[in-house]
Amino acid sequence: MTRPTQVQYQVMWNRLISVVEEQAQALVRTAFSTSVREAGDLSAGVYDQQGQMLAQAVTGTPGHVNAMADAVAHFIRRIGVENFKEGDVYITNDPWEGTGHLHDITIVTPSFHQGHFVGFFACTAHIVDIGGRGFGADANSVYEEGLYIPIMKFIDAGRVDETLVRIIRGNVREPDQLIGDIYALATCNDIGHRRLIDMMNEFALSDLEGVADFILTNSRRATLERINALSKASATGEMVIDGFDAPVTLKVKVDIQKDRIVTDWDGTSGLDKKGINVPLVYTKAYACYALKCAIAPEIPNNAASLAPFEITAPENSIVHAVHPAPVALRHVIGHFVPDTVYAALDQLLPDLVPAEGAGCLCNFQVSLRPRTDAPAPKHARRSEVLTFNSGGSGARPGVDGMNATAFPSGVMTMPVEATEQVGPVIIWRKELRPDSGGAGRHRGGLGQYMNVGAQDGHEFDIQAMFDRVNHPARGRQGGADGAPTTIARNDGATMNGKGKQFVPHGCIVEMAFPGGAGYGPASERDMDAVRKDLAGGYITRDAAIQDYGLDAADADDILTRARLGKAY
Repeated sequence: MTRPTQVQYQVMWNRLISVVEEQAQALVRTAFSTSVREAGDLSAGVYDQQGQMLAQAVTGTPGHVNAMADAVAHFIRRIGVENFKEGDVYITNDPWEGTGHLHDITIVTPSFHQGHFVGFFACTAHIVDIGGRGFGADANSVYEEGLYIPIMKFIDAGRVDETLVRIIRGNVREPDQLIGDIYALATCNDIGHRRLIDMMNEFALSDLEGVADFILTNSRRATLERINALSKASATGEMVIDGFDAPVTLKVKVDIQKDRIVTDWDGTSGLDKKGINVPLVYTKAYACYALKCAIAPEIPNNAASLAPFEITAPENSIVHAVHPAPVALRHVIGHFVPDTVYAALDQLLPDLVPAEGAGCLCNFQVSLRPRTDAPAPKHARRSEVLTFNSGGSGARPGVDGMNATAFPSGVMTMPVEATEQVGPVIIWRKELRPDSGGAGRHRGGLGQYMNVGAQDGHEFDIQAMFDRVNHPARGRQGGADGAPTTIARNDGATMNGKGKQFVPHGCIVEMAFPGGAGYGPASERDMDAVRKDLAGGYITRDAAIQDYGLDAADADDILTRARLGKAY
């Protein structure tokens, strides 16, 4: 057989990226969980025989994809190549050999062509419930956080392990939803496999060794070229965030060396007693993502393009939690890893990285049930509803931050309609939060207001998963800080940024999600941009005058014209 040309290999590489994107979209279409269907909290990828990731889907989160890049090697070690069979499907939610917590199900499927094993497809999705205390930070160890599924066969040569299915169904609050998601994950891998075989037949390939070598060799060379074009230097970045009961310090040294960049997290806070700890695989995922976004953003993600970014952290630090530390909300701390890296990188590569943003997602989960303070109506029911929301992202050196947009996670904010159709929850308010973006030459992205309650006859527990209550996003290069998170009940009762909290019948939880910070001095902002922000409601009259120096008469004229529907 004639060896494919370089052009043909490039076509195959592009095809593989399309294959895994179709794999991911199949999961979006078939998943039961709204977190997958509406927010895109998933990942999908294709791997060679050695478990090296060759391509990842565009749809998905860096935490899932980059963590999952290491997961397949664990499946190979645990299952054993000699035990791979056509029709097999493997499963786990191991936080340390998967993607960081029990609420992520990872499915791996070996791919066979003409009877020969050629590689793997893998995918991950966040599921609404895995039993235990529920999705939240309240547990004291991983044993309390839910059902643990070791790396094992879910389907053995085409036969589903019904015993495993019964165990799962007997330990979770939403069994139909979870089992449906597992089948959706397995199905999307199968779709990826079918498209791969189509490609291999088209190009008369008997294996993936040639295209794998082409992808990995070129990706590594391109990434090393970017790294070696930088001056060799190091800098330290540090930030303080809320934590659970006490503030957490994240500290990193970024060291640009020949052929690699090392991030060392020595000096970071130790393990927390509650479930906000981060397995190293998840810290690695977001540290690599931060560096890759800054240095080599257009090089496709795969094992070789990630390899030059090395991450080290002291064992039993909050960013290198080991078993049995509680890790359910590992994303809360993990999503601040990029901003900490950028605090160091800004010193090495000025005018490149954004100001700090909201960081972690503004998620919450409500556990609804019939009211207990009085007789409940017959229609009242139990339900688990998880909703994904975002604050503002930080302003960048040349452009404003994005409003209510998740960075670094990249997941989408869930529509109100999708949230309310899952259970008896009511979203009373959801709108952008004026003045929440930090002032600057470029303004930080806005956070949002969100009020949540329950339908008549229900009470609920809310699992808060917020940060930035006491430590808002910090401005960069003279930009102002973003607005902090707030959370309270409409009856005046105070609430905490994290943890399960009871909300009685008739009460509403009122939340304001944080804004991103500004970049550069506000005095340098273009006044036309200030006028547009005022006319659009992104800033108030007082902010336009006090923060940006807009003339009061000019501000009043803009607001009058806006009320009349006229351009300023």
